[in-house]
Amino acid sequence: MLFIAAIDGAGIPLPGGVDALVVGIAVADHSKAWGAASLATIGSVIGGLVLFFLARKGGEAYLHRHTLTARGRRLHDWFHHYGLLTVFIPALMPIPLPLKVFIVCSGALGNNPFWFTVVMAAARIPRYFGLAWLGVHLGRDTVPWLKSHALVLLLGSAALFVVLFYIVRWAERRRMRLQAAHSRPPDAPLEVHLGDDEH
Repeated sequence: MLFIAAIDGAGIPLPGGVDALVVGIAVADHSKAWGAASLATIGSVIGGLVLFFLARKGGEAYLHRHTLTARGRRLHDWFHHYGLLTVFIPALMPIPLPLKVFIVCSGALGNNPFWFTVVMAAARIPRYFGLAWLGVHLGRDTVPWLKSHALVLLLGSAALFVVLFYIVRWAERRRMRLQAAHSRPPDAPLEVHLGDDEH
């Protein structure tokens, strides 16, 4: 489980995928469900970090050439502030979303490895433990249930992205206001000029 999840997380697609394997183990043996979810989480985070650092090592020059334009710089700045959201949502949702391309962009555009790891773990833990829980309680109906609720999950992921985007944006603006307030020089003493009153 650990090896397969790491291989999948590093960008090598596997038939059936880690999701199906977690569900299959949970259905076959309830006692192994949580262990499978734990190993899937660890392996996926490790694999994601491998892909992240490969992109960071090899993709910087390529992306640098494509971020010299004003539009490219805007994309770079946007991804620097909000790009980890594009990693979190597809890493969280058990529906096909383009996670690998966002991991590559995240690494090449210089996101912080610590926060990348935190985001990946925060997404993978509820995903794989949620799938294990479904496998234990729904059994063989888990995959049909996921397929029948794919649209709901997709809309939920879009709504979650919007909510998190505005939370991050609000936090970023608040941080900038606080920085501006701390960097402002102390106010000069208030001076009151009174003109001569000749009347």
